[in-house]
Amino acid sequence: MTQPPHDEPTASSPEQLREQVEQTRHELGDTVEELAVKTDVKARAQEKGTAVKEQVGVLKEQAGAKAAEVTGQVKVKAAEAAHLVQDKLPDPVKDKATAVADQVKAKAGQAGQVWQEKAPEPVRAKAQQGAQAARANRTVLIVAGSVAVAAWLLRRRGRG
Repeated sequence: MTQPPHDEPTASSPEQLREQVEQTRHELGDTVEELAVKTDVKARAQEKGTAVKEQVGVLKEQAGAKAAEVTGQVKVKAAEAAHLVQDKLPDPVKDKATAVADQVKAKAGQAGQVWQEKAPEPVRAKAQQGAQAARANRTVLIVAGSVAVAAWLLRRRGRG
């Protein structure tokens, strides 16, 4: 630091020298502040954490929107499949399925009565949540049941 930089002329008077020293001090102070900001690991980690949280929030919103979209598409496809299966099933199979469904409803009613009398409250609450979920996804369950019955009938015909 004893030699002046090559691009700056040397001071010709003590006043100019003082100005150069003052400017250099100011520049040095700015440089020290910049370095202090860069070396403040805690602040940088907090900034990075905030940025990641924001990014996760955006991704979460996008995932929720995509899930809702896919759910809608699945419901439409399931309804279409249910109609196709119902149209393709022979009437005797539909009648048999209706009869079985009626029997299941009757047995379910009896089981539900016993359930209400014997099951503890927390277990009943969880079962109620499951029943609500099944009602909400009724179309998917109907399609799955119809496909299972159709597969069973096709398999049975193949053996006979």
